[in-house]
Amino acid sequence: MSINKELNLSKKIVYDITKFTTLDYKENLACIVWFVSCNMRCQYCYNCNIIEAKEGNYLLSDLFSFLEKRVGLLDAVVLSGGEATVHNLIPICKKIKAMGFKIKLDTNGVNFDLIKQLVKENYLDYIALDFKATKSKFKTITNSNCFEDFLKTLKYLLKINFEFEVRTTLHGDLLQEEDINEIIDILFNLGYKKDFYIQNFLNVETYANLNEAKNTFNKNKLSNKLNIIWRN
Repeated sequence: MSINKELNLSKKIVYDITKFTTLDYKENLACIVWFVSCNMRCQYCYNCNIIEAKEGNYLLSDLFSFLEKRVGLLDAVVLSGGEATVHNLIPICKKIKAMGFKIKLDTNGVNFDLIKQLVKENYLDYIALDFKATKSKFKTITNSNCFEDFLKTLKYLLKINFEFEVRTTLHGDLLQEEDINEIIDILFNLGYKKDFYIQNFLNVETYANLNEAKNTFNKNKLSNKLNIIWRN
């Protein structure tokens, strides 16, 4: 079966396309595909329009028409959202790979089966995995009960030595120093030794209408078990 026959090119699941970025996939020139919908409702999420959208602004055929014009100009495609893994990414990634692009996946990691299949079929080159919260705060922050699913994906990626990074978004009223240290301990004890990225909360319109944190966050209280890189 041809790739196009596996795809429903008339599906409007792409909210937007960032045509060029040098920041989202290190050492690669890439574009970002923003898929609609998400299986979480994180309090700090600023992509409210994307996660609530029933359909996107672009067809899959629009995406591939765009990519065909970028062959030889871009190195990679970043799949983001929303949460890209709520969609069937297998035929999408298959076609992107056939065009010669690397693929980076931004994900909350809870769709273990799909992620494992994408990895086993060599459709992914890199993953940015969001460690949303500690187990005790996961439901409150994400409005989901998927911590164990996330953990399963994390352990799998470590087991197979896949190329990925872990990142956490920090809002001082949601996560305190002891929470970040618990996350660091989990990562370190499982064998994660790479950089740990902490993204500061963006004070824009969010799902839970959050404002700037009232709690002061003391970086000096953080564990030195992992190298922390601050973003934003």
